Amino acid sequence: MFIRFILLLLLTFSFSCNSTDTKKHKIGFSQCISKDDWRKAMDHEMEVEASLYEDIDLTIFQGNEDVELQKSQIEFMIDNEFDVIIVSPLRPEPLVSVIEKAYDKGIPVIIVDRKINSQKFTAFIGANNLDVGRNAANYIASLNEKPSRILEIRGSDNSSPVIERHLGFHEIIYNEPNITVEYRINDEDIEQRVPQILDSLHVKPINFVYAFNDDIAYRTWKIAKSKGVEESIKFIGVDGLNGANNGIQLVQNGILAATILYPTGGDEAIKIAMKILRKENVSKNNILNTTVIDYRNAEIMKNQYDKINKHQNEIEEQQEKITQQEETYSTQKNILKVLLGLLITSLLLAIYSVYSANSIKKKKRELEIQNKKITTQRNQIKKFAEEVKVSNDAKTNFFTGLSHEFKTPITLILSSIESLSEDNAIKDNKLLREVGLIYNNSKRLLRLINQLLDFRKIEDRKFILKASETNIYEFSTGIFKDFEREAQKRNIEFLINTNDENLKIYIDRNLMDKVYFNLLSNAFKFTPNNGSVHINIINEVDSNFVKINFKDSGIGIPKKDLDNVFQAFFQASNNNKVSSGIGLHLSKEFVEMHKGTIDVSSKHGTEFTLTLYKGNAHLSSDEIIYEPDLIDNSVLNFNADFEENEFVEVGVVRDEEHYSILIIEDNSDLIKYLRNKLIGEYDVHVSDGTDGIEKAYEIVPDIIICDINLPDKTGFEICEILKKDLRTSHIPTIMLTALNNKESYLKGLESGADLYLTKPFSFAVLQQSIKTMIYNREKLRYYFINNIHKINTDNSFGSIEQDFLSKINEIINENLDNSKFSVENLATALNISRVQLYRKTKAILGVSISDYIQNIRLEKAKTLLKETKLTISEIAYATGFSSPNYFSTSFKNKFDNSPKAYRAS
Repeated sequence: MFIRFILLLLLTFSFSCNSTDTKKHKIGFSQCISKDDWRKAMDHEMEVEASLYEDIDLTIFQGNEDVELQKSQIEFMIDNEFDVIIVSPLRPEPLVSVIEKAYDKGIPVIIVDRKINSQKFTAFIGANNLDVGRNAANYIASLNEKPSRILEIRGSDNSSPVIERHLGFHEIIYNEPNITVEYRINDEDIEQRVPQILDSLHVKPINFVYAFNDDIAYRTWKIAKSKGVEESIKFIGVDGLNGANNGIQLVQNGILAATILYPTGGDEAIKIAMKILRKENVSKNNILNTTVIDYRNAEIMKNQYDKINKHQNEIEEQQEKITQQEETYSTQKNILKVLLGLLITSLLLAIYSVYSANSIKKKKRELEIQNKKITTQRNQIKKFAEEVKVSNDAKTNFFTGLSHEFKTPITLILSSIESLSEDNAIKDNKLLREVGLIYNNSKRLLRLINQLLDFRKIEDRKFILKASETNIYEFSTGIFKDFEREAQKRNIEFLINTNDENLKIYIDRNLMDKVYFNLLSNAFKFTPNNGSVHINIINEVDSNFVKINFKDSGIGIPKKDLDNVFQAFFQASNNNKVSSGIGLHLSKEFVEMHKGTIDVSSKHGTEFTLTLYKGNAHLSSDEIIYEPDLIDNSVLNFNADFEENEFVEVGVVRDEEHYSILIIEDNSDLIKYLRNKLIGEYDVHVSDGTDGIEKAYEIVPDIIICDINLPDKTGFEICEILKKDLRTSHIPTIMLTALNNKESYLKGLESGADLYLTKPFSFAVLQQSIKTMIYNREKLRYYFINNIHKINTDNSFGSIEQDFLSKINEIINENLDNSKFSVENLATALNISRVQLYRKTKAILGVSISDYIQNIRLEKAKTLLKETKLTISEIAYATGFSSPNYFSTSFKNKFDNSPKAYRAS
């Protein structure tokens, strides 16, 4: 142990010395153009800004004006799960599909400089190119040269900056009568067209050149200089970069009259990427400021950029020094850890050598003492085992005796109910249903008690097989009939087939009845409505065996659970039903008592196969009886003509004068009981759990009563989904469950349940709880309708309903002057149906949505009458009324005063 401790300590030090750095966020940038100075400045700004964040790993991909290359770069970033993708597209359309693919996969996408023909991106960063064109035109107009004749040189591609700079420029030129664009060419035609234009200045003179960027303007100036006409023309470019032969220097040198500052946005792109990674809110459009740079401010701009560049260089130098210091610190720290580890190891080895010497001396004495302790403990364990056996026997006898005591009153209840039914003592159908409910559940309780007693007998090996010759087809048919009504109710295809109706085998009818019942009960429990359950009895003529197959089309058993289904108290991982877990265990024991086998398979449902011997050679004489043995008839069938499909809603019409209740429960008896109790006072709707959420959306009830153990989703999941959905978030929910532990109670409250009742529950408590919740909902509704003016400013509501009403008010106010704005328009804007909108607002406010819209219009009109000098007709149209007469009528109906009289008062 001591050596292991030393090795563990050394491994710990080794691990700490080689620990990896924290994971970095991957940010990728696809740059459309690689050789342009402006693009290089953008790349540099990104790299400098990224160096300020130690958790960023920035990769810049150069597109080289190749759209297909850019597509492959973005695909690479998607496949390698980059955290943020930044793209500067060459043109608006080609990259749309791959950018939308990244956005749909949840990867934030930032568009820089140039736009795309889609809104599927997280943020856009760039200057307003319309303003760039406007600034250039306004600058020419400010020089006041009359007339001003312009040569406009555009970019050759169809990118958004080319289009918008052109549009912004002509937007101003259009309103200036003394300014005309004499020539308009593309940058790819400069070498051919500009000399021709300059040679014809005496015919069609120009005095301004407006170029797409500074580089194009400079190239044009060189051609003009070669012609000797550069002094007579003012050149205006775009970009305003600092540095040799860039915009600001060209202005200072008198080559350009002006350049329009066009920020690259590289640093802003990294800042917004960091905000996204930190889960902060970012604007969809982030517009950078532009300005004109001419002889008046070129020197100032140059000085500012020089200072910025100097500051950036200092930052880079500091970052490099910090990196070197961190590497030095890391190396020294690791060396220190290794030295410390070696020191501790040496110390521990020295201690261990002393410890070993003393330990060997004490070992013999400790072993002697330990032997004495083991002997004493063995005697104590033997004594405790005897005491535990006595205690267990006492508990088992108590349990068995108590179970037998249960049987007597249950049998008396069943007998009394049978007598009432046989003598036609019950005339009232409703009372007959109640009595039938008591009878069926008493039968169920008696069968469960019998299974517990059988389990006890199996554990003690006290069962004695009493097999008699039995026609297995007739025996099976008798039990088959007990389940026929259940099959009819649920439209389940229930069939029994055999290849030999006269086959007789030796079985203990009482035990085999329990095997059949367990297998068929499970089949019906896990088979959905409209499914199938088949029994096939096969006489294998060439062998000494009979096979009985029970096959259903239910949910099946997971492959990993098949080997454990016959273990006591085992439940499959996909079993959401409440069960004891001993039925299949007993079935296996009973079949093996017949020297037979039971097998299970699961594919498109579950199939159990019983294999039983023919004849009686496999049985001892004590296990055979030669007179007919009665099947256990202690549980008889009650006349169930009153039964109905409790999940089918017949004649349920939504009544505005009654509150509605949706019961989500898969126990047919409990559904029947609650519906019969509540049907007179409430509109009752039911669901077996498979369509509970859909019914809640469709009905929008006033109260939901929900069980926890349901076939599809649990009650916790249903409650959480409904509470988070705008359409149903306001509905009070009562959870009914047999789970009464603290964890389940807390989970119910966390899922949004308003009340948690455990079974068995008092109906009086449930009924009063429903009334209390409806009363509280009415109080909340009164508060909403009387404080509706506070919804946008008061945070005291603190619920989805506040956001819902705020959104309604916002949409109504945006369309206040639109007389054609309707409830359908409002429902569309909220992305819910008209019926759901009506029921939601009716439940919260107590008024219809159309009346609510009308009230907001009238309240606004009232304010305008009081605070403005608009005419009554103007106010009528401003608040969305189709005519002044209709407005006056509606105003008088609500406020008992005409608009004119109200203003006069």
